[in-house]
Amino acid sequence: MQYPANKPVADFVCQQCEEEFELKAKDVLNPTLVQNRIMDGAYATMIERITSLRNPHLLFMTHYRAQVANLFMIPKFFFVPEIIEKRKPLAITARRAGWIGCNINIAKIPKTGRISMITNGLPRDPQQVVSEYRKAELVRISNIDSRGWLLDVLCCIEQLPAEFTLRDVYSFTEWLATLHPNNNNIQAKIRQQLQVLRDRNFIQFTAKGVYHKL
Repeated sequence: MQYPANKPVADFVCQQCEEEFELKAKDVLNPTLVQNRIMDGAYATMIERITSLRNPHLLFMTHYRAQVANLFMIPKFFFVPEIIEKRKPLAITARRAGWIGCNINIAKIPKTGRISMITNGLPRDPQQVVSEYRKAELVRISNIDSRGWLLDVLCCIEQLPAEFTLRDVYSFTEWLATLHPNNNNIQAKIRQQLQVLRDRNFIQFTAKGVYHKL
């Protein structure tokens, strides 16, 4: 069901699950071009929505010559402040001088959290879309700090083969340290997040220091 125009939080609500959705759309000249950034509203409002856990699921659509080219969903539990980029304040000559907007950098979101529904003008199998959403739900976590760590480690794992080792994940230690400069024991945190992913049936321990993606 579509909400009335100008509702500040969301555009649609599902009458069955009562989940809310916000739709962003963009007209593109090249329908196959990958969009890494989505322009959004006020930076402070977006950060407040994420940290207070009031953000809706995001639907992003690109259209080309009045036809839908691509449509994908980012579940709300894949949002963390680190993916929100602050834009420059509007010039003093602008009507809203000093206003600061933001972009959503979807390149920082794990692939698991980018669920395609229409690709290059072709709708995907609904059952496959639902299956991918259910997999994404395995890493659903409310605590923002814990969510950030879990999604960062998940990004690392997605770059590894189906079978990988603890040493493979340790190879991302330096990168993770740049994201979490206040943590002095990165490898212990990696092990903790692997445990969480195992408990949520996202990965499986097959031997000491050896893992398998489920």
